[in-house]
Amino acid sequence: MARQLTRLGYLDTKKTLFMLCDLQDKFRPGMKMFDPVIKNTSKLLQAGKMLDVPLIVTEHYPEKLGRIVKDLDIAHAKGVFPKTLFSMMIPEVQAKIADLFGKDLETVVLFGLESHICLEQTAMDLLNNGYTVHVAADCSLSRQQEDRKLALERLKQLGCFVTTSENVIFKLMKDKQHPAFDKVKNLVREPSVDTELSKL
Repeated sequence: MARQLTRLGYLDTKKTLFMLCDLQDKFRPGMKMFDPVIKNTSKLLQAGKMLDVPLIVTEHYPEKLGRIVKDLDIAHAKGVFPKTLFSMMIPEVQAKIADLFGKDLETVVLFGLESHICLEQTAMDLLNNGYTVHVAADCSLSRQQEDRKLALERLKQLGCFVTTSENVIFKLMKDKQHPAFDKVKNLVREPSVDTELSKL
């Protein structure tokens, strides 16, 4: 029954992992939607922290491409891992997932850049390992909007839930009576920043 609920798109805070991929400063100049995506990602990360959802972060080739943008608070991350593989599913990340969840992880919420490269290949690996994947589209980027659009379409075809940060947040809370609701509602009082998904 639990797996059926997962396949329908339900989210359980105890069986969900956030994975933030490569939102590094070096990419900022070449990406039109970078700043709006950073604002939405910040909200999602803050909500995840309030809801006690574990976070894993990767940085692609950080010695050349720098670190995760300082605008994002990732102090609560369970690990920040350098990589050269496009997929986030490097051995160190896989070991950390096993350490955090054993065999209890069901769903990954994936976001970052680039949608058509690192996110897509990470999603493929996660799906191949039996996880359900939600891609927060308003927290995900490519240099070209066409690449982003086609990547989101492919991710949906692969079986991912292509969604938004607020959809994820409210699915995790489920109920106004959630103990963290009063804190989280302050995050969602203002709508997420438009990243032109409707124009894709």
